[in-house]
Amino acid sequence: MIKIGSKTIGAKNSPFIIAEMSGNHNQSLDRALSIVDAAADAGADAIKLQTYTADTMTLDIKKGDFFIDDPKSLWKGQSMHDLYKLAYTPWDWHKPIIEHARSKDLLCFSTPFDETAVDFLESLEVPAYKIASFECIDLPLIKKVASTKKPLIISTGMATKVEITEAVDAARSVGCKDLILLKCTSTYPASPKNTNLNTISHMRKLFNCEVGLSDHTLGIGAAVAAVAVGASVIEKHFTLSRADGGVDSAFSLEPSELSSLVSETKRAFQALGEISYGATEAEISSRSRRRSLYIGENMKAGEVLTAKNLRRIRPGNGLLPKYYEKLLGKKIKFDTPKGTPVSWDLILED
Repeated sequence: MIKIGSKTIGAKNSPFIIAEMSGNHNQSLDRALSIVDAAADAGADAIKLQTYTADTMTLDIKKGDFFIDDPKSLWKGQSMHDLYKLAYTPWDWHKPIIEHARSKDLLCFSTPFDETAVDFLESLEVPAYKIASFECIDLPLIKKVASTKKPLIISTGMATKVEITEAVDAARSVGCKDLILLKCTSTYPASPKNTNLNTISHMRKLFNCEVGLSDHTLGIGAAVAAVAVGASVIEKHFTLSRADGGVDSAFSLEPSELSSLVSETKRAFQALGEISYGATEAEISSRSRRRSLYIGENMKAGEVLTAKNLRRIRPGNGLLPKYYEKLLGKKIKFDTPKGTPVSWDLILED
């Protein structure tokens, strides 16, 4: 069980829902604040930012390794530096966004991408940190973040078991006790076929920590399914409207979808319950609607029970149907009207 602010994360709690703002503010602080409002109204537990500058992410080179030419990429045709300039959240926005989130009872924390971002976020007293999948192998950064002793969430897109082990060991080596790993598929959008949610329960056992899903698939189906295999945290990118555009808008949820995510993951969590057989407390009254043995015709004392006058029907106030064969050919003790539930005291012993 992990506490982030007033929220508790664990197997006995409803999923912790993180709305990832990323660059969906489209370089408007007013829009960023509106995204906070919409996330709070939808019932999210947290809003998450990303803290970097283009220069802390990459080099300002517009060719070769630093130019995106993958035809499958949403960002094809841009240099990495230009993309990060477009997507970054100005650092002087962080404080007003965090304060606005607090006023909405919404947790706000961030993904730092270098040590200067960690120091900056510490000055703002953020309650937790997130490491992005692409930085899962940046062990010095993980150690810097983990040394704050605050809850740490690490996305694991692309990471092998060895790489995740190294990240976990790095975090724990400097005192991180509250660790959450997120299963993630680092394609944008991601395909459900490549999501492999069954990894979640395995990851929980392997690393002995809370596990969730950072979900880049479209819709909420994968996230709901993740709860069924043990996810205690769900992170989804969030925007006011995909039609407004933005660097991550194509795979981001809109407000009504985030609201559905919150309610449906909660229902999924509630439905898991415990290992249970037999009637639940809520089902006890329904047992009377099961089938049982009834007298199907008016009968006189001494008459024999047959397939015609001994019926297996609803409701369930008579003997169980499993006694049907045993009772065929037996005689009854006294006159019995049609519709009488069969009990042992009605049966004449041989």
